[in-house]
Amino acid sequence: MTGDVKPIRTDADHAAALAEIERLWGAESGTPAGDRLDVLATLIDAYEAARFPMDPPDPIDAILFRLEQQGLSRKDLEPMIGSRARVAEVLNRKRSLSIEMIRRLHAGLGISAAVLIRPTREEAA
Repeated sequence: MTGDVKPIRTDADHAAALAEIERLWGAESGTPAGDRLDVLATLIDAYEAARFPMDPPDPIDAILFRLEQQGLSRKDLEPMIGSRARVAEVLNRKRSLSIEMIRRLHAGLGISAAVLIRPTREEAA
């Protein structure tokens, strides 16, 4: 992909843009090559978001991922969710998150409220 930058509309356009990004990788920001790299990355991101949309994660999976990420245990969830038994019920998908739990998890773990309010896999089925 050389010359003018064009929208990415096909898989072939996508492959060509990826190949050019590989060639431009490491270009200094503010240079013509760096600017082209930025534009191509934005175009590729938009194409991939439209072509391969990703559903937001399951709320329980998001909580478990964040625990692992931050090196926390289930016990660390007790101030946000409640008793040890309640934490187990929530993580085992036997109890839904309440609005208060969602607020505390959002504040305590930084998980998006939009993710936490979604139904879990079992609730959606």
